[in-house]
Amino acid sequence: MTGPRQEHFRMFALYNRWANQQLYRAAAPLSAEALAEDRGAYFKSLLGTLNHLLVGDRLWMGRLEGVSPRVLKLDEILYANLPDLLEARRKEDQRIIAHVFALEEEQLAANVDYQTSSGAPQTQPVHQVLSHLFNHQTHHRGQAHDLLCQLAGAAKTPTLDLLVYQRFVAKGDVP
Repeated sequence: MTGPRQEHFRMFALYNRWANQQLYRAAAPLSAEALAEDRGAYFKSLLGTLNHLLVGDRLWMGRLEGVSPRVLKLDEILYANLPDLLEARRKEDQRIIAHVFALEEEQLAANVDYQTSSGAPQTQPVHQVLSHLFNHQTHHRGQAHDLLCQLAGAAKTPTLDLLVYQRFVAKGDVP
C-alpha cells in the first residue's frame, strides 16, 4: 500500500517531468541566440536558467543516492544547445522519477547525510530534501517561464501550474 508521502512525492516527480516537457517544447522554436541572450535574469539567459535547474538536480540526486557529485558551479553551462540539454533533462527527470518511486514511506522519514557546496556536513530527512528539490525546480522554472514569455510571447508560453497538471491527470490526458 502506498503511503501519503509516497503519493505526494510521486505526484511531484511526475509533475516535474510534465512541466519541464511543456517548457522545453515551448522553447524549442527559439534561436540559439535568443536562448543564450543575457536578459538580466539571475542565471542571465533562458539557457543559463535551464542549465542551472539540471545542475541543481544532479547535485541533489547525487546526495540522495549517497554519491558526492563533483562540485558544479551553480551557473555552469553543462550544455550550450537546447537539444543536448533537453536529452539530459529527460534522463534526469527519469532518474528522479525512478528514485522517488522506489522510496518506501519509512525511507522518506530517514535522514540523508551530505555535504553542502561549501563542504559543511549536513543531515536532513529525505522528505525535506525532496521538498527542496521540487520547490527549487518550481522556483527557477518560474524564472525560465518568465524569460520564455519575454522571448516567445504570452500566447506561446504554456501554463505550468500544478493544478493544471492535476486536471490533465484527472482527465487521463497525462501518462
